[in-house]
Amino acid sequence: MSPERFARINEMLDNRQPDLTLCLDQVHKTNNIAAVLRTADAAGIPFVHAVWPEDDMRVSGNTASGSQQWVKVRRYPHINQALEHFSQQGMQIVTTGMSADAVDYRTLDYTKPTAFVLGHERVGVSQQATDSADFHVTVPMVGMVQSLNVSVAAALLMYEAQRQRLAAGMYGKRKLDDTFCQTMLFENGHPIYAKACRRKGIPYPVINEQGQIVADKSWWSKMREAPEV
Repeated sequence: MSPERFARINEMLDNRQPDLTLCLDQVHKTNNIAAVLRTADAAGIPFVHAVWPEDDMRVSGNTASGSQQWVKVRRYPHINQALEHFSQQGMQIVTTGMSADAVDYRTLDYTKPTAFVLGHERVGVSQQATDSADFHVTVPMVGMVQSLNVSVAAALLMYEAQRQRLAAGMYGKRKLDDTFCQTMLFENGHPIYAKACRRKGIPYPVINEQGQIVADKSWWSKMREAPEV
């Protein structure tokens, strides 16, 4: 790994916000999922959660422009499992919608641990998520349409959260645990070796402060072994 790439990955890790996330509640169009991942990466969000009951609901690497390398997608078969995870993490749950108690999305405090929940392109957020939400938000609109594309709505929410957190000085301070950072450095700094590790079932090595692999002779010996046929 070059020093420049090592520094760039570390800069990205220093800006990640693990207590800010987004949940796609059965969002199923590949272009929307990919757009959300790309914006999440740009806003410093390391994890996106997705409720995908069906096996064919997944993002394509071609349409995400590589964002799935940097933003990890955690999948759930049911929304209740995702909501339980957010509650355990002490996150406020914020959904979009036109309920009577919905407020302007810019009025909430997103420096608090926050999970945004956005729903299916046609039917919106599920009733379970709506009922479990701490807040319902809406985006002011003065045109004829009453809703935005889900990826556009997600971008507005994530960038408002980013704006607030930048003002609060929350970026530039590493919050991710070292194990996760080591994985990201190895997989994205030494992708050929990482692929070989996964294929051969070899544990990932340590990455040192110069971005280089630190491993004993046994690890290197296993790495050089020809794969089984």
